[in-house]
Amino acid sequence: MREWCGWPVVEETTAWETAQKLLTEAELSDGLPLVPPTQKRLDTMVAGLASREESHGMMPPMFGDITIDAVAYQCVIAGCVPEELPVVLAAAQAILEPDFNLLGIATTTGSAAVALCVHGPIARKLGINATTNCIGPGTRANACIGRALQLCLRNIGGARSETGDMATMGQPAKFTLCFAERNEGPFPGLTERLGLGKDVSAITAMGISGTAEVLPGDGEGATPEAILDPVIAAMRAEIVMSGQSRKNQRGEQVLLLPLELAEKIAKHDAWDLKRVQRYLFDKGEDVATAPEAIHPIVTGGAGYKMAYLPIWGGGSQTVMRRL
Repeated sequence: MREWCGWPVVEETTAWETAQKLLTEAELSDGLPLVPPTQKRLDTMVAGLASREESHGMMPPMFGDITIDAVAYQCVIAGCVPEELPVVLAAAQAILEPDFNLLGIATTTGSAAVALCVHGPIARKLGINATTNCIGPGTRANACIGRALQLCLRNIGGARSETGDMATMGQPAKFTLCFAERNEGPFPGLTERLGLGKDVSAITAMGISGTAEVLPGDGEGATPEAILDPVIAAMRAEIVMSGQSRKNQRGEQVLLLPLELAEKIAKHDAWDLKRVQRYLFDKGEDVATAPEAIHPIVTGGAGYKMAYLPIWGGGSQTVMRRL
């Protein structure tokens, strides 16, 4: 049998059921069906790319080698198209940054998972959803890009249950969690805030404990305070729930803010992004290291529901990479 980076390559004529059994026995499966990795699919994924065996780092917890070929294999079995490989590769490199603490995230008994936000023209080109159900099902690009990154953790990094990944419960985001930031709204986008420029193609990797829905205090958020006060309550509660209350230091906070609520906040005089961050920081009694460490990201569809993505309490910082 042919191999690719030591993993099986199946023939074009291989039955679907046979391919699934083979990949499962090779411990490559996340539990969902995988796209059979044929030579044609693998060659198409890496067509035109050079230095495919060059190392881009060693991925914890078992420190497998991140190469283009290794990441391409995960992209194929996850269902990605070739244009998505650079996004997955950049994300796999980003989470190796020491401050991201991938070793801790991958091996904790907690529910930590890697979430990925894609920014700028590349998100629109690839059709990554930034509207209705952006962190839910329904869009292939979101599902497959996020899944490919998780398969990198499993198959390159070795984060398999009871081997490297010791999560007591785990969480659904360990299958996939990828979404895009909207390119419209009243506040500067995350790439502009963090110094890369306006509407720049980039990715942000986040080590999160989960997701939580947050509603404005009066149902529709007539005032900025009514919108943001429940967010503060959620952040304070997460600090207690995650055990961070026993620690002196704080980290970052991520809030997914629908466009309607962002516009409701901004229509009030002087309520710009900096004031939103300062309000959450001051009223939350230092829920983050600084106001600028609170990251509202405008995304999602119509409605008033926000999503709070608490950064893993064991210690992790978000990492952004330009594409």
